[in-house]
Amino acid sequence: MKYKKNVYHIERSIKKLSDGRKNPKYKTAQIITPLLLGFMLRIKSMNELKLMICENEFKNVLPRRTELPKIDTFRDTLKVIEVDGLEYMLIHTVKKSIKNKVFINGTIGGHTVAAIDGTKIFGSYKKCCPECLTTMVKGKKYYYHNASVMSIIGDGPKLTLGFEMCRPR
Repeated sequence: MKYKKNVYHIERSIKKLSDGRKNPKYKTAQIITPLLLGFMLRIKSMNELKLMICENEFKNVLPRRTELPKIDTFRDTLKVIEVDGLEYMLIHTVKKSIKNKVFINGTIGGHTVAAIDGTKIFGSYKKCCPECLTTMVKGKKYYYHNASVMSIIGDGPKLTLGFEMCRPR
């Protein structure tokens, strides 16, 4: 974690992120930091993140007296966050990794190999936004968001190289 903070300056980039919420109780950085930590720790779901927050597992990573919001606040923020800021962070991280020669020896047979896969980011039977994809599940309308993600595979760092949100229609 220290290496990622000192080399990639992720905290600085997170502080620049913004979203479309009106008069938010929590700053965008207070929401994105635990999400990013969860992503780096490969947490499988928002429910698992919720459990980690309830058990105060981020206390040694986040600044003291940082109050974490409820899991619904995370979901609501992700619906309206400006993706351009996240893309900038991602591009900066990949460029810095190349500059620091993270991929110099390759990952499989001397080659850097990446895979593209689709993933559901979150879904709900009740909450939705104009960008939600929809489907019918057991006779009920289900709203969700999907993304295609490109990540490094093989030995070495499991760095995400890019992502694209799936749009309705």
